[in-house]
Amino acid sequence: MKKYLKLIPVILFFSCEKSINDYAIVIHGGAGTVIRENTPKELQKKYEDKLREALEVGYSILENGGSSIDAVEKTIKILEDSELFNAGKGSVLTNEETVEMDASIMTGNDLNAGAVATLKTIKNPISAARAVMEKSNHVFLSGEGAENFAKEIGLETVNNNYFITKNQLNQIRKIKENKYGTVGCVALDKSGNITAGTSTGGMMNKKWNRIGDVPVIGAGTYANNKTCGVSATGWGEFFIRNVVAYDISAMMEYQNKTLEEAAKISIFDKVGKMGATGGVIGIDKNGGVMMEFNSPGMYRGYKTENSDYVIKMFGD
Repeated sequence: MKKYLKLIPVILFFSCEKSINDYAIVIHGGAGTVIRENTPKELQKKYEDKLREALEVGYSILENGGSSIDAVEKTIKILEDSELFNAGKGSVLTNEETVEMDASIMTGNDLNAGAVATLKTIKNPISAARAVMEKSNHVFLSGEGAENFAKEIGLETVNNNYFITKNQLNQIRKIKENKYGTVGCVALDKSGNITAGTSTGGMMNKKWNRIGDVPVIGAGTYANNKTCGVSATGWGEFFIRNVVAYDISAMMEYQNKTLEEAAKISIFDKVGKMGATGGVIGIDKNGGVMMEFNSPGMYRGYKTENSDYVIKMFGD
């Protein structure tokens, strides 16, 4: 008797998505009325130099096989330590002429996250946010409790006066208007892990311990290795209502939108139509970089394994 082999058809599925960059980093220093005509060349160079310095720190970590979370934290610390941006040392002042800072960070491989709000003495809020994520059972700490936690684990503290720059003090006493801004970073490392982080001094002239979108996971910061990482900047109340950072990821996951398509819908069709301005930066799982904003300008830049350093400020 002859024996026959039973042939079973096998269908193999191959992903048609190709990696654009195996590692990449993108940053922002806030969106707003950033217009070439109103920015002296000397000041423009200061911003460009600081953005490049921050990018170089983070990119070096990625290039040498380091983690995206290290790249994001160290990059943002450069911006927090600069007086040029509304985060850390350059934070805008509250109505009481003090500084209250917020920050958050999220890793896309495990959806872990940490956030802090209304910090007054922690030198680098982004490090406090990372500590909440890695060294506590919580996601979001605020006020005195967040301060005490950060001090207990040994983070550097300074007097609140350290954050108050002459420029910010003059602004708050002169115009007392609402201003907002943020710094943020998203990185993809060689292991395919995405991390997003954001830090801010909040809205100028704020009262009653106002908290914006920056420390709200899903609004100002989100990361998911299946889709992308996003950091937002702008009018926080509207970014919270639209859950902007997560919304971009969700459109990619459930509607098969590209990162750029999703960002445009969120910033122009949703936030923009509600009357708010701002912007987002991001990196998708294939290393594609996005920088979208509906304001006149946004301090921003990126570096990938296949590109030179790109630094921009204006809308043109």
